[in-house]
Amino acid sequence: MILIAGPYRSGTQNDPARIKKNMDKLEAQALPVFRKGHVPMIGEWAANPLIELAGSKEVGDDIFNEIQYPVAHRLLRKCDAVLRIEGESVGADQDVELAKKLGLKIYYDINDIPNAEQ
Repeated sequence: MILIAGPYRSGTQNDPARIKKNMDKLEAQALPVFRKGHVPMIGEWAANPLIELAGSKEVGDDIFNEIQYPVAHRLLRKCDAVLRIEGESVGADQDVELAKKLGLKIYYDINDIPNAEQ
């Protein structure tokens, strides 16, 4: 399983259209990761439904902050690697730092990810 990390809220001023654009960039990497024989994971795929269920009213509120980063950090403990895509992101940088501490492989280019035995 490879966590795809990159900007989600960064640089959006919490504008939903700009957040969606960032999410689209994250998700654009999922199929290529899958086609290399891996399971792609994006933290927001797991966090966003929980954030909604918990009653978050807006991106960046207390409920959002309670769930967003902890979900990614818990996921990292189940992942084999991280694909860090381009763009400034404190959260993605934190993911990479934790992944390094966990001894996970960090990729910065989809082409560097080896094909898995399928």
